[in-house]
Amino acid sequence: LASCQAMLAGGSKSFRAAQRLLPARVAAPAAALYAFCRVADDLIDLSGGGTVALDELTARLEAICAGRPWPDPVDRAFARVVARFAIPWALPAALIEGLAWDAAGRRYEDLPALEAYCARVAATVGTMMTLLMDVRDPRAMARACDLGVAMQLTNICRDVGEDARAGRLYLPLSWLRAEGVDPAAWLAEPRFTPAIGRVVARLLAAADERYARSEAGIPVLPRDCRAGIGAARFVYAEIGRAVERGGLDSVARRAVVPGHRKAWLMLGSLRAALWRVGDAAALPPLPATRFLVDAVALTPAPARPEPDTLGERIARAAELFTRAEGRPAPG
Repeated sequence: LASCQAMLAGGSKSFRAAQRLLPARVAAPAAALYAFCRVADDLIDLSGGGTVALDELTARLEAICAGRPWPDPVDRAFARVVARFAIPWALPAALIEGLAWDAAGRRYEDLPALEAYCARVAATVGTMMTLLMDVRDPRAMARACDLGVAMQLTNICRDVGEDARAGRLYLPLSWLRAEGVDPAAWLAEPRFTPAIGRVVARLLAAADERYARSEAGIPVLPRDCRAGIGAARFVYAEIGRAVERGGLDSVARRAVVPGHRKAWLMLGSLRAALWRVGDAAALPPLPATRFLVDAVALTPAPARPEPDTLGERIARAAELFTRAEGRPAPG
């Protein structure tokens, strides 16, 4: 676990946010989860999504889920987390699939296709984080997926220019063509136009709808986790507002939320601890994320030891006292 934390200390904003916003009992196993995500991302990215890297990751994941991890600190730590929280194979396997789509430069025709990508690279992590909070409620899972998809859509809107200069295009192709934009020609010479701005605005609106859906899952979480997840929801949505304030031009510039604004939003998220479960919590999962919710529902919860009875606690305390005094324990 210490190796995982050291790996992430300097470069993972998501992990640092989890450390600051979530209780230690969640942030500690999250280190193993984020470290595995980093290893998978680096391995696939460096190989360009090659089959050798995918085969290696699949073999490592099979060993992790079987409780026989490879002799690597990340694999060993993540195996403990997978066993402790009964994380279904389908979740990290879908994450690996999404990273492979990234490395292959896959593009997406419409919003449902793009959400299938978001489900893999983002909703998977949100679902696993929810399991680390010891929550398996299908309502919480569906809403965690909504939040993951919304955050990834926001990332796409913020990074249009950066992605294009790297040869990547995530904006829905049919939306671009409807605005008179030829995707291949635009990618060859990316620049901001009002048409691109309208596509970005449309995608931000889709993200906002999913942020709104996600709020209903926060009251299902443990009270000490709600503010942290609420902060993630509001701070990420604010990135979209920053894109809008920049005239929807995320080609020439990258939107940034100022630190004081983040602090204000995080402070406001404290009210999430007081939210009550409403009817919206029962909304069905997005079609693209249903397989994640189903995978958790079909996986038995991890066994937990029965809580000690009062008599057992007294007997254990008596044993500790007698050991401290150097006498054999009674009975």
